[in-house]
Amino acid sequence: MTETVVTLVINELVQLIAHESKLLTGVHREVVNIRDELESIQCFLKDADKRDLQDGVKTWVKQVREAAYHIEDVIDEYVFHMAQCRHQQGFIASLHKIGRLMKKLKPHHDIATKIQDIKISVREIKERSERYGFNSSEQGSSSSATSVTWHDPRLGSLFIEEDEVVGIESTRDELVSWMVGGESKRSVISVVGMGGIGKTTLAKKVYENELVKGHFDCRVWITVSQSYNVQKILMSMSKQIYQAKETAPRQIDMTDEIVLISQLRKCLQQKRYVVVFDDVWKTEFWEIVKHALPCNNRGSRIIITTRCDLIGVSCKESLSDQVHKLQPLSQDKAWELFCRKAFQSEFQGCCPRELVRPSMDIVKKCEGLPLAIVAIGGLLSTKEKVPLEWQNLHDSLNSELESNPHLTSITKILSLSYYDLPSYLKSCYLYFGMFPEDYSITGARLLFLWVAEGFINGKKGKALEEVAEEYLMELIHRNLVQVSFGELDYEIDKKYRIHDLLHEIILSKSGELNFSQVLEASDTSSPRKSRCLSIHCARENVFEISEYSRVRSVFLFSINEMPRSFMVKLFKKFKLLKVLDFEDAPIDCLPQEVGNLFHLKYLSLRRTKVKILPKSMGRLQNLQTLNVMETLVRELPIEIFRLYKLRHLLAHYHDLGIESSLYAMKGVKLCDGVGCLRDLQTLSLVEANHQGVGLFTELGKLSQLRTLGISNMVAENGRDLCACLQNMVQLKILVVSSISEEEILDLESISSPPQFLEHIFLRGRLKKLPNWILGLHNLVTLGLCFSFLVEDPLICVKTLPNLINLTLRQGYDGERLHFEEGGFQKLKKLTLKKMNILKMVEIDRGSLPVLEQLEIGPCPQMREIPYGIQHLKSLKIIDFYEMQREFVLHLQPDRGKDYWKVKKVTTIRFGYRIKGERYQIYKLGESDLLERLQV
Repeated sequence: MTETVVTLVINELVQLIAHESKLLTGVHREVVNIRDELESIQCFLKDADKRDLQDGVKTWVKQVREAAYHIEDVIDEYVFHMAQCRHQQGFIASLHKIGRLMKKLKPHHDIATKIQDIKISVREIKERSERYGFNSSEQGSSSSATSVTWHDPRLGSLFIEEDEVVGIESTRDELVSWMVGGESKRSVISVVGMGGIGKTTLAKKVYENELVKGHFDCRVWITVSQSYNVQKILMSMSKQIYQAKETAPRQIDMTDEIVLISQLRKCLQQKRYVVVFDDVWKTEFWEIVKHALPCNNRGSRIIITTRCDLIGVSCKESLSDQVHKLQPLSQDKAWELFCRKAFQSEFQGCCPRELVRPSMDIVKKCEGLPLAIVAIGGLLSTKEKVPLEWQNLHDSLNSELESNPHLTSITKILSLSYYDLPSYLKSCYLYFGMFPEDYSITGARLLFLWVAEGFINGKKGKALEEVAEEYLMELIHRNLVQVSFGELDYEIDKKYRIHDLLHEIILSKSGELNFSQVLEASDTSSPRKSRCLSIHCARENVFEISEYSRVRSVFLFSINEMPRSFMVKLFKKFKLLKVLDFEDAPIDCLPQEVGNLFHLKYLSLRRTKVKILPKSMGRLQNLQTLNVMETLVRELPIEIFRLYKLRHLLAHYHDLGIESSLYAMKGVKLCDGVGCLRDLQTLSLVEANHQGVGLFTELGKLSQLRTLGISNMVAENGRDLCACLQNMVQLKILVVSSISEEEILDLESISSPPQFLEHIFLRGRLKKLPNWILGLHNLVTLGLCFSFLVEDPLICVKTLPNLINLTLRQGYDGERLHFEEGGFQKLKKLTLKKMNILKMVEIDRGSLPVLEQLEIGPCPQMREIPYGIQHLKSLKIIDFYEMQREFVLHLQPDRGKDYWKVKKVTTIRFGYRIKGERYQIYKLGESDLLERLQV
């Protein structure tokens, strides 16, 4: 984390030296020296960030971090000051004039003095590290010389009693069956899951099973951990294999890996063996150790436990190898385990009535994590059984995890994943602490924020957002981030969250590093010099508590009211802001003072009541993301075209309060000139009928666009849009909407469509499906809304090789849809909405083989479920909307004639409209549904 901060500051110094050299007269050499000193410190910090440091080193690292922050403050204040000068003097002022102006303002902004002070401070910090022996070259020896004994907090997982095993019985039995049965080929199974989920416990119970013990000639258990030594592991394997049964071979060079591997292979060649490698952290480990395990066709088995999905995948080298993703305990199993631990010696293991509510809150907080349930339940078993005592533990869990010896094992085990992160991921991970507990954030919002904060390292040939997505995927694969919405791969608007206990640990770590601070109405903690500030339910006087001049990011959550005085204080206090997220905040006006935030890179007004953007927005020359989605802003000021660094302009409005129609989604009016924003990657949704051909000429200049949304199209605009689309070679998402249901969308004129297109949504009447769509081999999503096609569109799109999500919402004006054999081989979600004429859907055997989710309705003419639906073996979810009473009764479990066709489907739901696109949802078989049908 500190290494990331220093890297960011070094980058800022490089830019300062490159772009402002004439203004750094007299201190240019000092700035270069500071950069060089920080680069020399950087190597040590990479190593320091990987461990929980001793106090002396931790203090030194903190000093480095504070110095880096101070350098960033000086740079940002200097650049801010120069921007103010340029604004006051006019943009034609030369650098020479500005230089003279600086000398006049020296008492207020003496950068030379500050840089000299920083140079001395950084040099002293470096000398201090050398004096105390923890510089980069000596780190290894000094850290190993510690006299502190470290106990592995995971040790208890190896010795869990049988009565404490809850929720893994079926998985244990399944693994035992795999161990003693199946193929004779050597097989590997990787048990994957987040820290504390029970991987080691599961593996140990399988390893110690009597059937397993009797089945194998020899068994080996190796705990690998983060800091493994291959030679020691190979030696340990040898010792466990030979034990007392055989005499170990003499005269072996126990330091030679090749010799050790060869000896192990020779010994195991004629044996049926089982080896468990517990707690593997690196893919390189398996690449080495697998050579010691011969494929001898004797039914040998290998179990690997790891927190990282990619390690599990890398160990799967044949069809007989498996990856098992261990899931959190269900609510019932979590409650059972908690009661066993908390009431193990009283109340017959049952929870007293007065403790049920606080106990349920605690179990919910654990989110099915056995490690936490056992530890917290064990602690509560020693406490007085009164509600207040238990509620206090729930409310103070953050501090208890840090200080209570019964619970520190939770923190230590879960923190191992943080320390294992590469430096470039640490800030991204800690950023989840900015959001409230159990909060889900959209992927696009998260990626744009990371880019604005400067967390993303550029890669040649890739946009920063693409690299940011790689970072997010890595955190998911490490089981640190969960997909909370859109888990299926065809979803575009995925949302992400972290486990509540990981959130607690992040808050603690963020506080320790002065990375972020959460301010709440009841908060009594002392203010910190944090870079990020998240304000939850806070009072108006939140900014009076202390000075927050160092803050670079502000988030607001659950704020009920924001008087103008609140806004004035915010813009006055935070002059160096880079991120300002007002999403869902109760504001109706953005003040002119926003234009003073020269460093601002991210501004979100999403779901606020703001109607007009001030002209001062044009001064936000560093702005990268502007989000006015779901606001009342219907027109963007012409000053927006001064924002040459703008990458994402999100401006569409979807009114869920009215029934879905072409008019439920609105765009914004844009003045002529958008073509000057050459860095734009996202532009959605802009209205097409205000500039004529001029808009499309300008759009054709935006060759970096990844997402384009355009509304209010008329037929004569079609050819112009097609012409500009051919220039957008990076385009991945395209949304086109006509001005009315009668207006034709004419999109036939594309001869060379963007080949990276993955998602297309056409909203408007079509004479036919554009031919060029059929050549899009990367197309994942196709949405046809209000298209009223006369010809069956399935005939055209059934062979698209990567189509996963197909939506027809008033997309077809026919009575019958036929999914023919062999078609839609990858389709996972099918939506048939508001098909007023549709009477029958036929599904041939061999069509839609991997379909997982089906949505149908309203379809008033449809009396029976799709013919052949019983052939869909992968179908998991069916949602019906506004379907006729007779249709629903045919599906009832007790007497429905069609129930047998869908009885293997996991989830079947029925939705009936409340208002607009909001529905009351019922599950199949619920009595409330039958009552609803009587109305």
